[in-house]
Order: sequence, then C-alpha cells, then structure tokens
Amino acid sequence: MVASLNPAQQEIVDRLRGDRDDRRAFDAELRHHLRSTLELGTADAVGELGANRTIFVSKSRLAAIHGCEERYLHDDFAWSIPVARGRVAHKAIELSVHWREAPVPLHLVDEAMARLENGDDGFALWMQGLRDVDRAELRAEAGERVTQFTECWPPLPRTWRPSTEVSIRQELHRGTVTLLGKVDLTLGAPDGLVAGKVLVDLKTGSVRTVHFDDLRFYALVETMRLGTPPLRLASYYLDQGTLHPEDVTEAVLESAAARVVDGVNKMIELELKVRTARRAPSGLCRWCPVLDTCEVGTGWLARRDDDREVPDDRLEDDNLHS
Repeated sequence: MVASLNPAQQEIVDRLRGDRDDRRAFDAELRHHLRSTLELGTADAVGELGANRTIFVSKSRLAAIHGCEERYLHDDFAWSIPVARGRVAHKAIELSVHWREAPVPLHLVDEAMARLENGDDGFALWMQGLRDVDRAELRAEAGERVTQFTECWPPLPRTWRPSTEVSIRQELHRGTVTLLGKVDLTLGAPDGLVAGKVLVDLKTGSVRTVHFDDLRFYALVETMRLGTPPLRLASYYLDQGTLHPEDVTEAVLESAAARVVDGVNKMIELELKVRTARRAPSGLCRWCPVLDTCEVGTGWLARRDDDREVPDDRLEDDNLHS
C-alpha cells in the first residue's frame, strides 16, 4: 500500500517536476557562449594576476565579495555547532534519499555523524574534539532538520534520478579561475537539449535574495558542464516548509554570468591590492571579525532604530565551506 502524501509533499511533486510538454529546448551553442562571456569579461584581470595563481569561486565567496569586501578579506572560516549542524543534516538527508527502509531521523543523524567523524579532514578533527554536551546539541539540532525534511518531502522514486551532494566544477583560463560548488539535491535529467533536471538547495531561516543567486550560479556551472541548462531551480526552507522555484532561462544564465564576471574581477583586484576593500554595512556587521576597528560598521549598528533579529550567514544550513 502506497502512503498518501501530505499537502506539503504533494506541493513539491506538483511544483518541481511540472508538465513534460512544457519543458524548453536550448541552443547547443549556449554553453560556449556562456564560457566566452566569462572568459572575455575576466581576461584583463586574469592577465594581471600572474602565473601559478588560482581564484576559486564558490557561491559563498561570490556572496561575500558582493557584500562587504572588508569582511570578505577577514572572515576566516571556523567550525561551530550552528555551522556543523548543516553539514551533519545534509549528510543524513543524503543517506535518507537512498535508505531502503522508512528512515528514522536520529538513526540517520547518528550514522552521518559517525561517518563524518571517521574522515581525515578538518571537520572530522573538529568533531573528534567535541565535548559530550556539544555533541548532544549537534545531534539534536541536526535531527530537527532531518525530521523537517522527512516530514515535508515525498519519497523520491528512482525514476526521478535523485542525487545528493553533487559536486560541480568548471575551469576558466586554463584553470586560473575555478568555479565550483556542491548541489544539495538534483532530480531528473535532460533529454538531449530539452531541460529536465531540477537543482534544489535546502535552507533554514528567512528567504533572502542571495539564495536565488546561489542557485543561478549552480545553473550556470551545470550548463557549462552538461550543455543543457537545468529545467528549474528551487530553494526549500525546511523550518517553513516552503518551496521557492524559478524556471531557468537564457536571461537567468546571462545574469548569473555577469555576476560571476563582476565578482571575479573584484576578487582579483583585492588579491593584487590595487584598491582598498569597500565596506558595506549590514546586520552581519555584528559578527564581523574587524568590527572593533570599523567605524562604518559600528556607526551603522549604532544608528539602527530597533534591534530586529538579522539572519546570520554562519547559521544557514548550507555548505558555506564549498
């Protein structure tokens, strides 16, 4: 007996896949056009960079360079419980998609934590040093995220070709600029030049414009990799149970390419120190490592009329390190 879908699950089925007859076909030359746009737009800056230097471009680095450049330069990544819960939850969700039996969220979290702790990277070392109380907190918060996923997402049939934590990568200028990322969840596949794949990012917290930019960046890299763009992009907010889809068009990809060109040029300018970093105050200033010496940030925070809660990038349950 097939279990009935609850309304949240049915909405995902209806809004993500859509009608096959409405799927668009794209020009086979689109991938080459996008690569040309990126390389021509960054050629002058890359020419100044010199040999044996590489600029790595991820969604988090793009978001940072288009925000406060001073924070971009000084915001060294460090693991913490709020950031780690995203890593653990994503691993557990990855396991849930391929689990043969009905998944139990905390069982998935325990398996995810064990696998991640047995690795040989910095996250494994950080986990190995956790106190019992911190480990319990991490387990509880990751378990909450996984429960939200299993409650609101339908079982994903094999015919949907579900894949999790999918790494994508493209190199420009013979590897001097590398675009890379990791997509939380992909569904479907193209049919030749007809779009059919859906890219999904799992989030918590408030809906933010940068989340759409993140997925457009992924769509750009995927199009260059595969030749056929994704059909649709979607940010899914686990704590709200809401889906925010966007269809992929040439205009979406052109916009993403322009944002990457601008971001890469800014990264190289700051790398070469041809100008000082621009300071752009926001609610994120309160967590900035150079706030004490930044008059722009401290002044902006002091002038605020209220003390509304502001989303913190470090609390987003996505791969900030990718």
